Amino acid sequence: MQIRELLVPGKPTFSFEFFPPKSEEAAIQLEKTISDLRGLHPSYVSVTYGAGGSTREKTIDIVTRIKQDSGIEPMAHLTCVGSTREEIGHILDRLLDAGVENILALRGDPPKGQTQFVAVEGGFHYANELVGFIRERYGRKFCIGAAAYPETHVECGSAAADLENLKRKVDTGVDFLVTQLFFDNRKYLEFVERARMAGITVPIVPGIMPILNASQVARFGATVPAGLAAQLDRVGDHPDAVLELGVAHATAQCVELLHNGVPGIHFYTLNKSTATRNILAALQGLGLA
Repeated sequence: MQIRELLVPGKPTFSFEFFPPKSEEAAIQLEKTISDLRGLHPSYVSVTYGAGGSTREKTIDIVTRIKQDSGIEPMAHLTCVGSTREEIGHILDRLLDAGVENILALRGDPPKGQTQFVAVEGGFHYANELVGFIRERYGRKFCIGAAAYPETHVECGSAAADLENLKRKVDTGVDFLVTQLFFDNRKYLEFVERARMAGITVPIVPGIMPILNASQVARFGATVPAGLAAQLDRVGDHPDAVLELGVAHATAQCVELLHNGVPGIHFYTLNKSTATRNILAALQGLGLA
């Protein structure tokens, strides 16, 4: 099933993001996480592509197995990094043959050791070019999602320019958007308002990541509300206390967002299940999931 068919007004979706494991131990952890979360009946799950497209084969393998073995609808991340048009076409053919109908089309981050994105000869420079290629070659055989940035893409000079880029991408054929994570709901709600004023009408699904340890927060570049920052300082590096705080804050975010009529919640799980399970259990207890 295509995700655009699941994004029905009044029926929010709940989805999870995983990343391909880099070791046998991590692979076992991922399988356990998928097993743990399967019982929550997610609307769909997504699998990232890895920095610089480094996990391409693992991504294809994981989404294929999820599609064929678990009964969960998968979405494969696909980036422009290191691939020509022909190579990307081959990947898309493989995904289509495996029954995978959903793609998150991204430009992608530069490979490790590079500070700027450089397209390969015969490749794509921007995500909108990738979206256009998929639409031109496959029509509506794929449902295409794309990324949005409530606090502006790190490489973009202004929020206005970032929104122009997003509008161009959506107009090329995007069905829905998933946002980068944020800890302050005002950032998302104000962003959606600006997007609507700019003529972007597709569903904009908020991306939520429960904080699992205090040191990770700074790495993501998202604004941390003063109250949350103070609470993190108080609990320090005590894992259980940080997890409890992270779950409580993410749950409060989800409750407010759902009351504001968001089309769904996309959880960045970091391949761990405990926090996401606890959040969804709380939402179910409130009749919101």
